[in-house]
Amino acid sequence: MPEKRRLAAIMAVDVVGYSRLMGEDEAGTARAVRDHREAARPLVAELGGRIVKTIGDGILLEFPSAVAAVECAVNIQELMAARNADTPTAKQIVYRIGVNIGDVLIDGDDILGDGVNVAARLEGICEPGGVTISRYVYDQIVGKLALTFRSLGEQTLKNIANPIEVFAIEQSVDIGRPDKFIQEQFTQTIGYCRAKDGIRLAYGVSGSGRPLVKAANWMNHLEYDWESPIWRHVFRDLSRAHTLIRYDARGNGMSDWEVDEISLDAWVSDLETVVDSVGLDRFPLLGISQGGAISVAYAARHPERVTHLILYGAFALGGRRRSPDEKEKRNAMLVLMRSGWGSDNPVFRQMFTNLFIPDGTKEQTDYFNELQRRTTSPECAARYFDVVNDFDVTDLLSRIKSPTLVMHVRDDQIVPIGAGRQLAAGISGAQFKALPGRNHLFLEHELAAQRFLEEIEIFLGAIGESNKLATKEATE
Repeated sequence: MPEKRRLAAIMAVDVVGYSRLMGEDEAGTARAVRDHREAARPLVAELGGRIVKTIGDGILLEFPSAVAAVECAVNIQELMAARNADTPTAKQIVYRIGVNIGDVLIDGDDILGDGVNVAARLEGICEPGGVTISRYVYDQIVGKLALTFRSLGEQTLKNIANPIEVFAIEQSVDIGRPDKFIQEQFTQTIGYCRAKDGIRLAYGVSGSGRPLVKAANWMNHLEYDWESPIWRHVFRDLSRAHTLIRYDARGNGMSDWEVDEISLDAWVSDLETVVDSVGLDRFPLLGISQGGAISVAYAARHPERVTHLILYGAFALGGRRRSPDEKEKRNAMLVLMRSGWGSDNPVFRQMFTNLFIPDGTKEQTDYFNELQRRTTSPECAARYFDVVNDFDVTDLLSRIKSPTLVMHVRDDQIVPIGAGRQLAAGISGAQFKALPGRNHLFLEHELAAQRFLEEIEIFLGAIGESNKLATKEATE
């Protein structure tokens, strides 16, 4: 008997951070997920759609046309934003939605096949609260709905044979997100404090919920990064479930540029100053790139204060200490940096940009090129680079007592994945997660971006639950 097939517009919906939410409040989360799903049913029916099935936190829907599917997706995200407006950030139910048109196999009331699989993969790379669509859908709806789109380029999706061109729907305040929701999710407060040697340090606080401190790394700027296409997705999403505290290192960003000392000890001392100024006692600590070594040194010095240690793209040994070839390469880069950092020569700036984000879009590479001029002086950039490439915190790794998660992209062009593996191997009990990609700073459209966020929430949630269990057993 021949298989029954048809062309269908498919929507895949998933709840962001579902495992964390269930770990914190299983009954409340299950009830909230069900209530939000029921609230969306009239929107689905109004546009001729049907809910094919629900699986835990996921929903699969079918629509008579791409226009109906996308219109419903946007309406659902508007509804979710409104329903979340008076809910604490850490308890909000936030959707990711992917929409595709494809050939599907009919199996009773169910639908199967690549058309469905692509929709699910599109949802997986979607930003929280957003809608991601395939090129096939874009061609059907462009000019028919009052929406704007952002191209994410061709994406290689897991278990999908050929690359798929992907677009994100640009959703703004105008499509129904209450001002309160926007303010809670996408604003930060800037403050200042003084380091022990008098250097003024700028720090930012955003979001709500459990604290999470991010150690400064090379080339940060609190305000510029907050709006940038390189960092904004990271900071925005971390702020959804946490009170995120980050700061600009000395000689960098909004902190003082003219500084006498640039060293590992000075950077660790600056981290001490910031967390004391904010009034934190115990907190998870996130170290990215150079910030990983600073976080390791801080955690070794203050084991009683760091509840969890999260390291991404980090290393225990600086570039010049990894191998003779790497030392030669770093020395050559330092010579170029001293002569050309922050210059108006686009060739020079592009060389560094291509190393950090080889797969960046034009918007992303333009931002990173400009970051090189805005963030620090040529002299300070060279001093930074010089000091970081001589880092060696290998002797501190055995002193780390905090549960530790180490993440690294497989084909990092700046810090090889072997450096990340070495870092994890030196810390007792550390988890190591390899993520897909080759950009040192993973970009918004990459699978690594969502994996990074999900792994953090799983890690923090799992440790939290194990701590609760240990406390319960100790009292019984």
